[in-house]
Amino acid sequence: MNDINPRAHLERSIEDIKRKLIKLGKMSGESLSKSVHALKSQDGELAGSVIKMDDSIDSLRYEIENDCLHFIARFQPLGEDLRAVSSCMYMASDLERLGDYGNSISKTAIELSDEEYIKPLIDIPRMFDIVEAMLEKSLEAFEKDSKDLAIEVFALDDQVDDLETQILRELVFLMIEKTSRIEQGSKLFLVARNLERAGDHVTNIAERVLYILTGEYVSASKYRRPEKKGRSEGF
Repeated sequence: MNDINPRAHLERSIEDIKRKLIKLGKMSGESLSKSVHALKSQDGELAGSVIKMDDSIDSLRYEIENDCLHFIARFQPLGEDLRAVSSCMYMASDLERLGDYGNSISKTAIELSDEEYIKPLIDIPRMFDIVEAMLEKSLEAFEKDSKDLAIEVFALDDQVDDLETQILRELVFLMIEKTSRIEQGSKLFLVARNLERAGDHVTNIAERVLYILTGEYVSASKYRRPEKKGRSEGF
């Protein structure tokens, strides 16, 4: 006769969900990273490989959601266990959206792969670098149950917003100066908007981590400290 410790089985099941969520986070982060690199280097082949990743990201997201539903039905969790598994479902959706943004940016990279850029791409890669740091902190906070790491994410999102605003102003100026720049300028602004939204989704994940750990909904606005950014030399 095999004695099965229900608590141990529950913990193994939720750890498996967490591992899959971390994997999804890394896949979505890779999608964004490669898409921005493809845009900057005008590498249509690399952009195409990102688009092919999208189905795998979607599939893993739905697998996580299915695992969460089975977990709830089987264990009928309460307290922190319920907070964790329900939050995993929301976080899986946020992470899948990052993959969608990588897919969108890659399509733009293909469209612009043969065009000369109206200005060097500088601030768009900077935006991604900050989003990437936010994602890494959020996933580490989730993995290590760290409130401090989750809180660090919020101020970084302000930097992403500042860069988006700066990019928009520069692009508008360039498009007003020459109407022939409007099409490319609009596409590049869409890239910046995708990265800004990616930052919002990562912020959602950090908020969920705090909810799991504290049992209270904590808004990012409580910790955000906007910083004034100087004008940079390009986007």
